Amino acid sequence: MSLTLDPNRLFRIQTWADRYTSEQRFAGLSVLIHQHGQEMLFAQSGVRDLVTGTDFDRNTVARLYSMTKPITSLILMMLVEEGALHLDAPLSRFLPAFGEMRALRTGAVDLTQTEPCATPTLHQLLTHRSGLSYPFNPGVLPEAMADLDLLFKPTSGTLAEQCNALAGLPLAFAPRQRWEYSVGIDVIGRVIEVVTGQSLDHVFRERVLDPLGMEDTGFSVPDDTLGRFASLYTPLAGDAMDLNTTANGDSSLRLFDAAAHSPFRRTTCFSGGGGLVGTIDDYMAFAECLRERGQGLISSSTAEFMMSNHLAGDIASLGPASFAEQPMEGMGFGIGGAVVIDPARSRVQSSIGDFSWGGMASTFFWVDRAHDLSVVFFTQLSPSSSYPARAELKALVHGALM
Repeated sequence: MSLTLDPNRLFRIQTWADRYTSEQRFAGLSVLIHQHGQEMLFAQSGVRDLVTGTDFDRNTVARLYSMTKPITSLILMMLVEEGALHLDAPLSRFLPAFGEMRALRTGAVDLTQTEPCATPTLHQLLTHRSGLSYPFNPGVLPEAMADLDLLFKPTSGTLAEQCNALAGLPLAFAPRQRWEYSVGIDVIGRVIEVVTGQSLDHVFRERVLDPLGMEDTGFSVPDDTLGRFASLYTPLAGDAMDLNTTANGDSSLRLFDAAAHSPFRRTTCFSGGGGLVGTIDDYMAFAECLRERGQGLISSSTAEFMMSNHLAGDIASLGPASFAEQPMEGMGFGIGGAVVIDPARSRVQSSIGDFSWGGMASTFFWVDRAHDLSVVFFTQLSPSSSYPARAELKALVHGALM
């Protein structure tokens, strides 16, 4: 049964937001909630930059990082609908450099300890079962990726160059063996480029951003938007993206990426896994597209397929050793995002079937089809594991459903 949000209870979110900023845990944040397609709440607190003191308002442009992944995944599903490819196709069909794959043996301590394995499929890339990884995960492959700086950063050459370098490394494990958060959807971005014959930024603009009116979203920050671009902060002493070194620094809000000098000002690598910047209203347009089962960009059947669990059980049952943007128990995974399959086991108030994902700068969104809700949360603090804000926000929203 769909419940209605109580405005008086929703106001608790403003109090919660103000507490986070007054305690200097976030410099600024915003929350946007829609139900039945209508705006029910916009709350904001704090600033987009501690030096300028400019409000973190709804026009603030933020780094979306991994919240790019569901959009890339939706574009791939458009190509599936058009018959341009299918999900069980091997990656090497589109990127030949990924032929003749090898995976690290169980217990390997260096890159030489490998054995032949199958090439991952597009479906395995989308669901993080490909054997790829991220530099900030633990293990032999992540260390090698870190040495080569394979994080698909905005200024890391081109998407093709990053994928070619990645193809020179073994997989962390043979495809399907387990779940590990990875750059797989970055590689999907390159597949999209190959299939369409267009750069990923052009495909995004033509197929999703323009049709949904997401005018302030893209892979770089133009000059006329710079004044609205938020700075990125971290509580860590070192690299805000290095989750293997989690020592806290002297400040809970140490400046890590100043807006004026950000690599997003000069993007060359269009990262389908983490490259977008945009506003909260723009991202709500995408969340609403999913809530409304595709809005014509994809069919309602394809939208349901995307937001279904594609794993045999929950993520926790697949032996992950990696960082993830979500809890793993009680959580499945769809095409480019997590799916709640057991709210009690996830220990976060949720509806079965909630589709969601977040970004390294602590942003988050979810679509709750049971209660016809779309919720988007923006802030700019890395890493996203710093505070339990996502679980708290879900509890606040569910606490307002009457």
